[in-house]
Amino acid sequence: MPEFQIDATHLPADWPQGHYAARIEGEDGPRVIGFRNGAAFDMTPVFGTASAWFESEDPVAAIAKRGVPVALDVPALLAASAHGAGRPGQAHLLSPIDLQAVKASGVTYVRSMLERVIEERCRGDASRAEAIRAEVRAIIGDDLANIRPGSAEAERVKAVLQEKGWWSQYLEVGIGPDAEIFTKCPAMATVGTGAKVGVHPTSHWSNPEPEAVMVVNSRGAIIGATLGNDVNLRDVEGRSALLLGRAKDNNASAALGPLIRLFDEDFTLEDIRRAAISLTIRGEDGFALEEQGAIGSISRDPTELVGQLIGPHHQYPDGVVLYLGTPFSPTKDRGAPGMGFSHKPGDVVTIRTPRLGALSNQVDRTDACPPWRFGAGALMASLARRGLPRA
Repeated sequence: MPEFQIDATHLPADWPQGHYAARIEGEDGPRVIGFRNGAAFDMTPVFGTASAWFESEDPVAAIAKRGVPVALDVPALLAASAHGAGRPGQAHLLSPIDLQAVKASGVTYVRSMLERVIEERCRGDASRAEAIRAEVRAIIGDDLANIRPGSAEAERVKAVLQEKGWWSQYLEVGIGPDAEIFTKCPAMATVGTGAKVGVHPTSHWSNPEPEAVMVVNSRGAIIGATLGNDVNLRDVEGRSALLLGRAKDNNASAALGPLIRLFDEDFTLEDIRRAAISLTIRGEDGFALEEQGAIGSISRDPTELVGQLIGPHHQYPDGVVLYLGTPFSPTKDRGAPGMGFSHKPGDVVTIRTPRLGALSNQVDRTDACPPWRFGAGALMASLARRGLPRA
């Protein structure tokens, strides 16, 4: 059985130098924690929620100015965050967001765009994927990587592919003017590092999607970033794009963490653009996979995606997080040649980039993962019971 533990190696490589946001579960309920240069501050007495904190004028400055210093055993907190590792009531990490909307971008990388075209042409049948993958590449190749979405060149490529009968709804959002932005799950439904992530048992072709995630306030400002796993049922989406909600929004299907790194003078959006994101999978059957992709190879800049997400036509008063899309989908054969990759219960999935740390989760059936019971109403009731916020 793969070893599953959360420890200090899951923290950002330069952990003592940054500003971070976390949410923890303790005996009295969820608390919002800010970290500044390794020191912990309780933000709950002043703000109550991560959402309210991020709506403040300067979330970074608020950590030391308005937070309450607390003694926090970070190694113990991490160790207790692996599912089943802590004792009842022991503090552990939650998803680092609460009331924010949870949105995701799709088809923002050429490699994942081609995989979506393959899914569509397979009609969800994984056994046909390798043959169709070769056919798609013979016609399209990888030249789409240099095409700016919505440009005149993109329109010319579209015309050529339409003539060949190979135009796709995935190519439309991949190189067309409008990005694909969808609701990944309801607010409060995300899970944190160490939690189980769920795959619906009717799916036979599923995978993780390692992604950088933008944290955006109601004014449209990107204030920080975290890591995400946009768990996906490829066979379900491949049957019909209208089944996207069924493929994407299931119990424990959206993971975020381990922390939100807030942008400051030493960590900016440019650091995200330059970063590489890695994926490792370790299965109980001995299967192992390691892949890596550059976040910066994205076809639309994060600022463009956020610009399409929020503005005069669409608002998020509690803020929003946006999964940017995955640089790659795992295709390594797990069983018979040509069958590609699919999850099995017990898989340990770790998504990592040095300055954001590592998000690690273990896969199980959606009906075997803890059910989602703590929503916005429960959070408000918990805060009221504790007399929070006090400011």
